[in-house]
Amino acid sequence: MTPAAHAVAADDRGDIASPLSPLSVATDDISTARDWLMMLKPRVMTLVVYSGLAGLLVAPGHIHWVVATAAIICIAVAAGASGAINMWYDRDIDAIMRRTQKRPIPAGRIAPDEALAYGIVLAVTSVLVMGLATNWVAAALLAGSIAFYVFIYTMWLKRRTPQNIVIGGAAGAFPPLIGWAAVTGDVTLMPWLLFGMIFLWTPPHFWALSLFAHADYERAGVPMLPVVSGAKETRRQVMLYTVALVPFTLLPWLLGYTGLIYGISAAVLGLGFLYSSWRCLNDKQDEAGVSLTKDAPAKSTFKYSIYYLFVLFGALVVDWLVMAV
Repeated sequence: MTPAAHAVAADDRGDIASPLSPLSVATDDISTARDWLMMLKPRVMTLVVYSGLAGLLVAPGHIHWVVATAAIICIAVAAGASGAINMWYDRDIDAIMRRTQKRPIPAGRIAPDEALAYGIVLAVTSVLVMGLATNWVAAALLAGSIAFYVFIYTMWLKRRTPQNIVIGGAAGAFPPLIGWAAVTGDVTLMPWLLFGMIFLWTPPHFWALSLFAHADYERAGVPMLPVVSGAKETRRQVMLYTVALVPFTLLPWLLGYTGLIYGISAAVLGLGFLYSSWRCLNDKQDEAGVSLTKDAPAKSTFKYSIYYLFVLFGALVVDWLVMAV
């Protein structure tokens, strides 16, 4: 999502442990079931499961509910596995960032090697079960989503470029493709449109967050856009990506894949997102773009973006149910 001179790799900082070496924290505390659940990033998993379920429901054809349930569980487990491996790799910067210091690895409740093994076992299991329960196209897409998040986003992009969220956003856009393929065994234009919607939604969603969490990223040496290009440019990019997203979400309706319920919902929700992003762009700020109101509009944009995607995909499913009657 900056010139290499600005991309500060955490490995090069003397006060940060390398992600490939054990983090120097005590592991005396006993881990609990809650710690192992936290390793799966359940909040992120919720959106992944939701969008994957939407792709599965609107796909043409029939799938037995038991098989559908297995597919959704595989998507959830794969997302959790990706989160666990991400926490293993990022344990050095997690120990520095305030909002992640209490995660199980930096807090010393789960050892790094145990976390890595946990993630790998879950990843392999989810792909194998998906292939056996549904089809190998869905399994291949599931494996691709894990690989993209772990190798492309976490290990390659996150610490090197402010475009990490733009390119890395593809990892979170896979679930509708996977849900669709679980039913049909192939991937056509409609699931790719759903993929594109999440892909375009990701930058304004995360950059709005980074506007009021930039100090954490700067302290950890992660080149998020506000750290590298400043708050003013970040606000502009939030607005630009929202402008690109809103008309794109209308394509399923304009191309005849959905009905009026989805079309109206996408338009109304899009206007709300545009207004929220416009408020973020025009927040009271100094010459550098730093908010003078503690980034209240940025926080509102971040919160709205979450509700926006949930309601948008919910409208898609409701529209499908009405059209199917």
